[in-house]
Amino acid sequence: MGLAAYMIVLPEWGVLHDGSVLNRYATKESAFKAAVDAASLAIREAHEVKISVPERSAGNQTFLGAKDNQ
Repeated sequence: MGLAAYMIVLPEWGVLHDGSVLNRYATKESAFKAAVDAASLAIREAHEVKISVPERSAGNQTFLGAKDNQ
């Protein structure tokens, strides 16, 4: 089978898959959870899976990517 790749991207947290971003999420963590759910389905279909998440310096400079109101 093929490769199912999911990349968490900015400017709003979205999951890039097959060249498009279908949804936006409030935090990097919620985008990651959505990518894991999609990857789980791809595994059941015998695909190789890769998930990429940017480091803390991307986005709002917080661990989860949410805006820091302090």
